[in-house]
Amino acid sequence: MADAPIVNASDEASNWLARLGEALAARAPGQLSGLLEGGCYWRDLVVLTWNICTKEGAADVVEMLLATADSAALSALRLRGEATRTQEAGIVEAWFDFQTLAARGRGHVRLRAGKAFTVLTSMTELKGYEEATGSTRPLGVEHSVARGGRQTWLEGRQTETAQLGYTRQPFVVIVGGGQGGIVLAARLRKLSVPCIVVEKNARAGDSWRNRYKSLCLHDPVWYDHLPYLPFPADWPVFCPKDKLGDWLQAYVSLMGI
Repeated sequence: MADAPIVNASDEASNWLARLGEALAARAPGQLSGLLEGGCYWRDLVVLTWNICTKEGAADVVEMLLATADSAALSALRLRGEATRTQEAGIVEAWFDFQTLAARGRGHVRLRAGKAFTVLTSMTELKGYEEATGSTRPLGVEHSVARGGRQTWLEGRQTETAQLGYTRQPFVVIVGGGQGGIVLAARLRKLSVPCIVVEKNARAGDSWRNRYKSLCLHDPVWYDHLPYLPFPADWPVFCPKDKLGDWLQAYVSLMGI
């Protein structure tokens, strides 16, 4: 008896995504269940449920998908890059892009014998509120501005610093200027959301500088990039605390936080 043909991993993942889209459009619980292992997990980060939510088991996952079918309308599921297959267990892993009514997102699925046992869906951007990066970045120069009414970048930055939190109130106050607060502020700035960061230390990065002498990042540096400005390619694998503190201070200045 001939062996069953080996299906290309990307084809298998694309087929699963297509069948998921069809089942969602049809609001068909039986079809949805047929795409999932009984003990599967689906982790949603804000995009479907507007919450951080994990559903365990096919029945609960199907219930969530049907409950959000109209409000979220998960659709346009497309494979991102190439899927991979592990030789030992035959597990297919794939990243994919998708859309909802309000957002664009990215997901990850792991398939075993054609059925998903883990799925992740996460939001990358809200429609109509895309970050000002890439092709939508600021021009940086103003033409045809009336003489006398034009500000340089420095003047605009000084005006913002003098007004924000005094005569013009922020939409968001971030308590704590460690790397988490700094990254959040950088993201909000790219969405044109006025925000300020309140930090007890004198300088950005002091929360790292003031720790014990031998402290380094516990994870390799390539796992710890900050948005918009990755660490240089020649940095140590495990970055020392003072070097990281200096980077955070420079990041705050460069990102205009």
